[in-house]
Amino acid sequence: MASSSSSALLVAAVLAVVVCGAHGIAKVPCGPNITATYVSEWKDAKTTWYGKPTGAGPKDNGGACGYKEVDKAPFFGMTSCGNVPIFKDGRGCGSCFELKCTKPEACSGEPTIVTITDKNEEPIAAYHFDLSGHAFGTMAKKGQEQKLRDAGEVEIKFRRVKCKYPEGTKVNFHVEKGSSPNYLALVVKFLQGDGDVVAVDIKPKGKDKWIELKESWGAVWRIDTPDKLIGPFSVRYTTEGGTKTVAEDVIPKGWKPDTSYETK
Repeated sequence: MASSSSSALLVAAVLAVVVCGAHGIAKVPCGPNITATYVSEWKDAKTTWYGKPTGAGPKDNGGACGYKEVDKAPFFGMTSCGNVPIFKDGRGCGSCFELKCTKPEACSGEPTIVTITDKNEEPIAAYHFDLSGHAFGTMAKKGQEQKLRDAGEVEIKFRRVKCKYPEGTKVNFHVEKGSSPNYLALVVKFLQGDGDVVAVDIKPKGKDKWIELKESWGAVWRIDTPDKLIGPFSVRYTTEGGTKTVAEDVIPKGWKPDTSYETK
């Protein structure tokens, strides 16, 4: 007979599958969320691609993360949608993964790195990456990119890795369209290392206390306040690995909506 602790674990596991299924992944187990613990272990997944064969994914609205112009630096179109345990209701936005395939024959077997910029809810595997056409082609042997794309759905190995953007890349703070002195929506992107953001706070110049922003959608964090938000103010962001970083006075006095500001 199973012990009471063993029975409790079994019930918890069953409940986890049921809850996951309720979120739209009913045919396959969801798997645990991919955390910022970097290990050499490779996991199994499936990958597909979308858009144009050499396309870079959504260029304007950034998909479910809210990133803009993912075809340009530093993403360069090396982007992917992630399903539930990868996208994590937006907290997976900006995280980086190493992918490789060995079958079909067009696969090179060499790893390629992509950044999560969108979500995908197709229930084809516990872990499912839906890559831009450009990123999908980089898993192929030279000259066989289209042959690999023609395969459509490919089994791969993947692992979480630290994001390494080109030298000189600065952390970007985009004040979203629609922001006003009483409402601020902010996207923090291009983070080296963990890549993702799990908390954002702001502090007006001359003030002692940090003001917590709430998750809005994707990688967008927001605050509604009766007090006018007058710059400059600093932004403190926390990554999944627990690293806290402060960008001093990064949002200037006279800030404007739909505008990006960078670390100095």
